Amino acid sequence: MTSPTTTSAATSSASLTAATLTSATNSVASTSLAVPLYRLAHSRAGDKGNRSNLSLIAHDPAYYDHLVEHITADAVARWFGYRQPAHVERYLLPTLCAMNFVLDEVLDGGVNGSLNLDAHGKGLSFWLLDMPVAPPPGFDANGDGIIEQTVD
Repeated sequence: MTSPTTTSAATSSASLTAATLTSATNSVASTSLAVPLYRLAHSRAGDKGNRSNLSLIAHDPAYYDHLVEHITADAVARWFGYRQPAHVERYLLPTLCAMNFVLDEVLDGGVNGSLNLDAHGKGLSFWLLDMPVAPPPGFDANGDGIIEQTVD
């Protein structure tokens, strides 16, 4: 694996509340137009112990730089704030138009040690793909052939 090339984020303890999720959503998508991340990328996941490993692969190489700019370790840490990760590290893989996120202490002690059925990495990758993100310029956000303009 390559060394971390950008940012990492540590999170503080927080409880799961609707306000936490709303705050995460608002802080991730600060523009007037947002699309779920799955419109721009897909994900693979794995887990080991209490650590989850989430990849994010751009559907189109043209989206990669936009994803690198918007899907930072801090943004992912905020998005997963309800799971209270101790640390989020992002690794960039530009040759693959992908990035990899390692989230520490996010699986309630580990898949085998937790009664939480949704703690597997696959479930967390679906949550990552639901993260709202501003679409890249020229992206047909609604799939209707109309290109909306984002406003920062």
